[in-house]
Amino acid sequence: MHKDHRLFETQYAGKKLVVETGKHAQLANGACLVRYGDTVVICTATASESPRDGIDYFPLSVDYEEKMYSVGRMPGGFKKRESRPSDNAILASRVIDRPMRPLFPDDLRNDVVIVCTVLSVEQDNQPEIAAMLGASMSVAISDIPFNGPVGAVAVGYVNGEIVINPDAAQRRVSEMYMTISGTPEKVCMIEVGAKEVADDIVYEAIMKGHEEIKKICAFIDEMTAAIGKEKFQYQSVGVPEEVFNEIKAFAYDEMKTGVMSPDKRIREENLRVLTEKVKAEFGEKYADNPSYIGDSIYKLEKKVVRELLLKEKKRVDGRGLEEIRELYSEVGILPRTHGSGLFQRGQTQVLTNVTLSSISEAQRIDGLDDSETENRYMHHYNFPAYSVGEAKTSRGPGRREIGHGELAEKALEAVIPSKEEFPYAIRVVSDVLMSNGSTSQGSICGSTLALMDAGVPIKAPVAGISCGLVTDENDEDNYVIMMDIQGIEDFFGDMDFKVAGTHKGITAIQVDIKLDGLKPQVIKEALEMTRKGRLQILDDVMLKVIDKPRAELSEYAPKIITLQIDVDKIKDVIGSGGKVINKIIEQTGVKIDIEEDGTVYVATIDMEAGRKAVNIIEALTKEIKVGMIFEKCPVVRLMNFGVFVEYLPGKDGLVHISQLEHRRVETVEEVVQVGDIMDVKVIEIDRQGRINLSRKALLPKPDRAHGEENHE
Repeated sequence: MHKDHRLFETQYAGKKLVVETGKHAQLANGACLVRYGDTVVICTATASESPRDGIDYFPLSVDYEEKMYSVGRMPGGFKKRESRPSDNAILASRVIDRPMRPLFPDDLRNDVVIVCTVLSVEQDNQPEIAAMLGASMSVAISDIPFNGPVGAVAVGYVNGEIVINPDAAQRRVSEMYMTISGTPEKVCMIEVGAKEVADDIVYEAIMKGHEEIKKICAFIDEMTAAIGKEKFQYQSVGVPEEVFNEIKAFAYDEMKTGVMSPDKRIREENLRVLTEKVKAEFGEKYADNPSYIGDSIYKLEKKVVRELLLKEKKRVDGRGLEEIRELYSEVGILPRTHGSGLFQRGQTQVLTNVTLSSISEAQRIDGLDDSETENRYMHHYNFPAYSVGEAKTSRGPGRREIGHGELAEKALEAVIPSKEEFPYAIRVVSDVLMSNGSTSQGSICGSTLALMDAGVPIKAPVAGISCGLVTDENDEDNYVIMMDIQGIEDFFGDMDFKVAGTHKGITAIQVDIKLDGLKPQVIKEALEMTRKGRLQILDDVMLKVIDKPRAELSEYAPKIITLQIDVDKIKDVIGSGGKVINKIIEQTGVKIDIEEDGTVYVATIDMEAGRKAVNIIEALTKEIKVGMIFEKCPVVRLMNFGVFVEYLPGKDGLVHISQLEHRRVETVEEVVQVGDIMDVKVIEIDRQGRINLSRKALLPKPDRAHGEENHE
């Protein structure tokens, strides 16, 4: 049944990697089962038989599917089945997509779908890495045209040592987690989250990771040589060269002058006018192929922008290669949010707001990584259509928005104070108001401003900046790197190299490229350029607006009081079915979170209510002694011999009829009714632990001069 079944084995970062082919998913163009320890991922690649009509891009889709059975757990939710992809699955899909996309032919229009399904997870061997390898393998051995292979590796930095594919214990203490992809010659993708790691260490880690990538690429080449299918012939989609040259001769000079403006709107208007002229000149001639004109205009604009950079070292807005656009920052913009910051770089503008809440508001994570069960610091990124002048309604966050939000979250994560230092859940939201390049980096800068405005004691301010690359198609050693790319340079350039960090070091990197990879020298220059850029943004703009976190939180932010109780007393505070803790919340209006170690967090806007809740909790967890006084206790029952009052939530004590007043009381009803409030004092604890209370002991004694009797 499985006559084509093959096993391939190799050592990958010191551990055995086994790849099975020819047995599973035989109807896909390419498929493999990747085993890395006990982590198992099946990866498939399929392609449509014919190109998709009416598109001007390569339709690649990558899906990383998490199955909860892979870690022996039921999915959360009512239906008990996996539904939409988790954020982690979306991010993993993007990390697989980014290095592979440039390695497919530019003119391929057949749909290609890569699916990586996680079947089993061993925490020491991450499924995302196995999926990245499996995706490359499945395409490499298939008949789908591909200029790979591409390999991938994770890199950590533990106790001053660079570690390849760190295990779970190492990841918990690592100062950096890097994912890189590459071909044998070049690096294709870099993703980094770090705790202010120096730029030179990050560069060294990239280079060491690439050495491992070279080995795995050689292994994939061996697989391809043994079982690889012949690549299929496809219908190339593009403008005939003679058509493009004709339109180029007509429009080149006007295109060159039209793109030269610092204002995106002016450039777009110039392009619109030029397009109408080209249509008037060639529309009738190419009426049977109307796409020729649009495709030629796009191709010509790209050619002009790249030639200006490569040959004349000119940027469309007139800046120098290392010059950052005009910068502006502002904080405290919105009166009722807990913190806000506005960051603008040229025509890129981001408004970020911070919300502080109790620890219970932290995000619960239902994923495959046992070490990630909750997230108390969250960053969300929104990119509305109006930010680029488009009239479209919002459809919710897509993969790009989730990816940019995660990048900004990663960039700030290293400087967020611990729960012990700052016991809050923190949500940061960046809304892009204008977009003309590097909005993700603008959201990082805006987040730093908003967090400091909110009074969050971050360890250091973080700024982000990107640089771009244009490479000569005929000579890859002829290239130009430029700081702070705007939209047109990102669109027509070869690289978007995003780096965030503090004065001390790097906190996040994300590199997207449209080439087949980057040489080490380009990476080194990009790291140095972005280091200068982030320091300039920090020192010249951001820190001049706010140089440290505010000493006080917003009056509208909850104040959190922390106290520690004995673990054995947790049940006394919670009560049966949560009865006690719910009553405290009802009486005081606070939020209460209790950790397993006995740490209690009381969140409140009203500090008086917070102190009242703390007093109640402390009384519940301390030994009741004679002489203690309890205030504002409700009467819950009336008896012939006295009344019972709730001196603490869920705890009743008896006030004997003789302890109600200094005078003689015939019936309790003549003094109190159910629901009345009184202050009481503990006067006795009997052998059975029952509490006897007195109201009389806290009342002023009667004046004997007026003939009143004292019945003490």
